[in-house]
Amino acid sequence: MVFLDVDKVTKSYGPLDVLHDINIAIEEGEFLVLVGPSGCGKSTLLNMIAGLEEISGGEIKIKGKVMNGVHPSNRNIAMVFQSYALYPNMTVGENITFGLEMHGVEKSERKKAMLDVATLLQIGKLLDRKPGQLSGGQRQRVAMGRALVRNPDVFLFDEPLSNLDAKLRVDMRIEIKKLHQKLGTTIVYVTHDQIEAMTLSTRIAVMNGGHLQQLGKPKEIYDKPNNVFVATFMGSPSMNVIPAVVRNLAGVPHVEIRRHDDSTSLLKFNDMKFLERENQKILLGIRPEAITDPDGADRKSDNICYLENRIEVIEPAGADTFVSMQLGGKDVTARMRSDTEIITGADFNFAVNMQKAVAFDPESQVRISS
Repeated sequence: MVFLDVDKVTKSYGPLDVLHDINIAIEEGEFLVLVGPSGCGKSTLLNMIAGLEEISGGEIKIKGKVMNGVHPSNRNIAMVFQSYALYPNMTVGENITFGLEMHGVEKSERKKAMLDVATLLQIGKLLDRKPGQLSGGQRQRVAMGRALVRNPDVFLFDEPLSNLDAKLRVDMRIEIKKLHQKLGTTIVYVTHDQIEAMTLSTRIAVMNGGHLQQLGKPKEIYDKPNNVFVATFMGSPSMNVIPAVVRNLAGVPHVEIRRHDDSTSLLKFNDMKFLERENQKILLGIRPEAITDPDGADRKSDNICYLENRIEVIEPAGADTFVSMQLGGKDVTARMRSDTEIITGADFNFAVNMQKAVAFDPESQVRISS
């Protein structure tokens, strides 16, 4: 049974439409991440689930009950905000139990719930402190504790880690994932950080311009993006999108790509249906890790092609080295092993895993390969 159902939901501010027919069915225990650039409508959708924004069209249901017009306090949801929204004059313990107190829960029950959550989040030693005495990570744990203590049907997170430094974001990401695995709660989580989306979610909803671009598991989103926007938004570095032309070489489809010196290379394409597109232009999508040195190529792949091209920029990054070059008139990134012997300005024989390649239509920018 669908636990949280977003059914043909729209949102308008006067003549301005900001959400267009959003359909997302969330099962109990799922961790759904809404991801997209600023202004794409993800926080608006989260606020509509919470009841903080009115729904212009469609329905939102929780456990089969329509939430349209239902006050936030009657939805049994808990929300963790980007700003933490802690009461500065209250102790950590008082912040955690304040919502329970407002709902008339007995003091003994409030204390037990507080201690259980404090143990879970490892903040037992902080219960008598005020928020001003806490670090950013500690405040975030308190905000999560305030949500957890209510035992809601759905947890809503609105960019909860964006105010933290890089290392603390990684630490808190791991803590949130552990928490979900331990409790099995239903979570809807908003972020603009696609790394957070990939690492935390059981499914991802990629949004742009108020439209749902793709809904799927992280690997599906990463390997088979629906369109160029999803391909380039998800992944760091993003997927390379290279202008190419389909060629028929002895009954086998190939893509022809222009190199740095305007000469061309032919790379075998796995999808035989592309013979129907002979001499047509496409956009070839390929992840940086699928372009590497010959010794580092995926030995399980049945389609490694080789392409000699000029190295323009080398970026050492610890365990990896990123290489920039020109293909099809575009900057293209390759991901190499850290000990690969390469020289800026020199030609190099790249191994390209065409088994990982996808293709997009240049006009619609929609994926056309399986």
